[in-house]
This record gives sequence, structure tokens and C-alpha cells, in this order.
Amino acid sequence: MRLAAAALLLAAAVGGAARAEQLVDGIAAQVGSSVVLVSDVREAAAPTEARARAQGATDEDIRQLYFEVLEQMIERALIRQVVARAEIGATDAEVDQAIANIASENKLSLEKLKASVEAQGMPYPLYRERIRSEIEHARVINDLVASKVHVDDQEVRDVYEAEIAKQPKGGDEYFLRVIVVTPKGDTPGAREVACSQVDAAKARIDGGEKFEQVAREVSEANPELGGTQGWVHETELAGWMRPAVTSLPAGGVSNRIDAGFGCGLVQMAEKRAFIPLQFDQVKEKLREKIFQEKLAQEYKKLVERLRAQTYVERKGIFGDTGIQRSAARPLPAPEQQPDPGF
Repeated sequence: MRLAAAALLLAAAVGGAARAEQLVDGIAAQVGSSVVLVSDVREAAAPTEARARAQGATDEDIRQLYFEVLEQMIERALIRQVVARAEIGATDAEVDQAIANIASENKLSLEKLKASVEAQGMPYPLYRERIRSEIEHARVINDLVASKVHVDDQEVRDVYEAEIAKQPKGGDEYFLRVIVVTPKGDTPGAREVACSQVDAAKARIDGGEKFEQVAREVSEANPELGGTQGWVHETELAGWMRPAVTSLPAGGVSNRIDAGFGCGLVQMAEKRAFIPLQFDQVKEKLREKIFQEKLAQEYKKLVERLRAQTYVERKGIFGDTGIQRSAARPLPAPEQQPDPGF
């Protein structure tokens, strides 16, 4: 994630926390010589908690969410200690420059950036320290982790052979968007209700609304992407959509499709002849993909070593080892501290 986007996300996250009900503070975890406060955990968890509550999360679900956020914060505390030992902390001048870059990328003056941050509930001095933390975390990744990662040519060739060399030799591919609605439960009429939603979506599209916007509001498949499925080769089309896709013109939208799962619509946004990718076309992208995967593995090893070498004690409710992830309903992913270099 780029630092500019990360910084604005942080401001929004803390703004949500500042409006939340206050709890009595205390120590959530001891990490070496430093502590993580309960208020720190609540502040970081607030945006995800709001989304989880809106989706019907229980108090026990939220307790689990807090536990997961605390684990992220323990990791950050460990990284701060590495920064101190390695003497790779960010100077005030470097923080100033990073903030200036964020303002420039968002076409804001420094004064307007500061006003925007504070309007979202984050004190500007705290914002500066969050930016400092992101710079330092990136340095740990770049200075202490990336140097251990190497990708040789044979690894790149092996990934190409495993993932790309078996691609089709020709044919057509389609850029698809879909709207999918499934019945809610087994009650009589549930399927009809689902399909009527698809009929209403089709009427809106026929009336001039963009497929992507309607999909964001209606579809159960990739709503955050406007129902986008991306490029799909003709041999990989799902059976329920194949007849519609192959008969649509570019930009066309199918009529309602009745399928085993419920009902749907397909937009065939674009069609093109499939041209197989040659090794030389993708080798650098594959190299970067492998590098990032190895980087993640090395970073995980670093954190595991730090946890093994550092006294870590979770306190209060966070010390309850009985906290377990419920398999009944997944929660939204906790708001991560952005990692501009990783």
C-alpha cells in the first residue's frame, strides 16, 4: 500500500475510534519493556467493529476481533524494538518530507491535510507518529528482511511452467461482470424473491444505470468490484453463463439466467482473441511475485523469532487462552496497520 493512501486510512480509522464510547483503560499486553493499552486496541479495532456490528456480530465475535487486533499491535511493538536496536528510526525531517509527499499526492496544502486529519478525530501529533511508524516499519522490511530474499532464474521458470505454460493455445476470452443473487434460506418463495431482485436489477440497467453500480448494490459476487470477474477464457466459462456469454455482443447484458444457485445476470463487456503469454513477457512479473511471497515468509520468520525472544504477556480478558475463532460466521478482516514497503 502506498504511504499516502495508508496515512489517510489511518486518519479515518482513528476518527471512527474517537467517536466510540470510551472504556476504562488498562494494560492489554506487556511486550518486553513496552505496553499496549486497552484504549490502543479499541482505537485500532473501532472501524472493523462498526462493520462487524452492522453484519450482526455478537459480543463474543467482537471479543475475538479485539484479540486479533491486539496480536497485530504486539507485532508492531516488537518491530519498534527492532528499530530502536538497529538505530533505523525516522528523523523529524524525514517525517516532514513524507507528510509533504502525502499532501502533494492528494493535491492538498499542508494546512488542508492537517485540517482533514484533525476533522476525522486524529490529533495531528499522533498522525505524525503514525507516519513515523510506517517509515520505520518499511525500513525493517527493506533493510533486515529483503536482503535475505533471493529469486533465481530456475524458480521463475518453474512458476511459469506450473501456472502459465499450460494455458490454452488460442480461442477467445471475455471480460465479464455478473450479478448473482441466491435464495435466503429454504422458505417457500425464497427463490422467487431472489430472482425478482435480479429482474429489478435488469430493469435498472435497461433504464440506463451502469451495470457496475447496480452490481455493487445487488450482487453477492464481488460487489466491491461492481461484479467484475475479469478476463475469462471460453474454456473456463461456468456452465450457467456459457450460453449467454457466447451469444452476447460486446457490452451486452443477458436476460435473467436461472441456475442451481439462484438467478443471475452477465455482462460481456469485451471480447478478444486469446494470445498465450510467452516466458519473456511475464518473467519479471513472476520474479516480483515470487520475491513478494518469499518476503512475506521471511517477515513471518522474523516476527516469530522476535516473539520467541521477547517477554510477551497478554493481560485481562486478552490473557484468556480460551478465545477461539468461531467457525459460524467470518468477521471482516481487522483494519491492518498499513505497510508502505511490504
